[in-house]
Amino acid sequence: MTSINTIADLPDLAAPAAKRKRTDEIVDAIKRMIVEHGLEPGDRLPQERELMAQFEAGKSTVREALKGLEVQGLIRVRTGPGGGAFIERMSEGRAMSLLSNFLFAKDLSIANIYAMRKVLEPLVAADAVELIDETGFQRLGEIIAIYDHEPADAQERWHQRMAELDFHGVVAEYSSNPALAFTCRFLQRLLKDLTVCQDIYQQPEPVLRSSGIQHQRDLIAAMRRKDKQAVQAIMTEHMQEAEQHMLDLQARLEDRFLEETRHGATRSRKAVAR
Repeated sequence: MTSINTIADLPDLAAPAAKRKRTDEIVDAIKRMIVEHGLEPGDRLPQERELMAQFEAGKSTVREALKGLEVQGLIRVRTGPGGGAFIERMSEGRAMSLLSNFLFAKDLSIANIYAMRKVLEPLVAADAVELIDETGFQRLGEIIAIYDHEPADAQERWHQRMAELDFHGVVAEYSSNPALAFTCRFLQRLLKDLTVCQDIYQQPEPVLRSSGIQHQRDLIAAMRRKDKQAVQAIMTEHMQEAEQHMLDLQARLEDRFLEETRHGATRSRKAVAR
């Protein structure tokens, strides 16, 4: 484990065009320090007193900057003997949670998500061709086996629909492009978390999976052949079909809600008339 005791070799903070908070400047400088010194999870940042001297900032300002880094998941502050600020590795789940929070009030729709999936999923699948191995193919086959039959109950139905998305998560794991893989897995998580999707997944609607499963089996075969062009074409068609299927289920759910609302209003009026 390494520890940095001085940051005197860091470049001076450039004066920004617009006035920024001093804490934001310090946060950015510490981020640069982490990268430039190759700090890894578990490594200690300079002590608070050293940071105060380096940035000519007060204790409260430095502590606010450290708190900001901790909220971002980049460091962990320990108190007591042997304490200090230590580098943390942000988990993918935490990063996705932060992004989900940003989109929470954005009125995100199924169509919004599939507008990106239709572009990115074919790319990530084609990229995964070079790295996926027999273990990966076996995992994909095992996932398909989860939903290649009718569910016995509501719990299995939910499990199957989550597994349908997990298939694509495994494909993304074998991409050499971490940004592309993360984005695809994030979109898959949005579909799991989006309220309208959860409502759809819980409905006892018959799901015609045969076409989707055939697409996935064709995809596996094309990946085995390392035929990137075929992989992209198959995944593109699969995403287009999946989007239409989800939109149809959403429309069906909304029609049912409107029908139930109308019936409820009719019953209320009759009750008042009595």
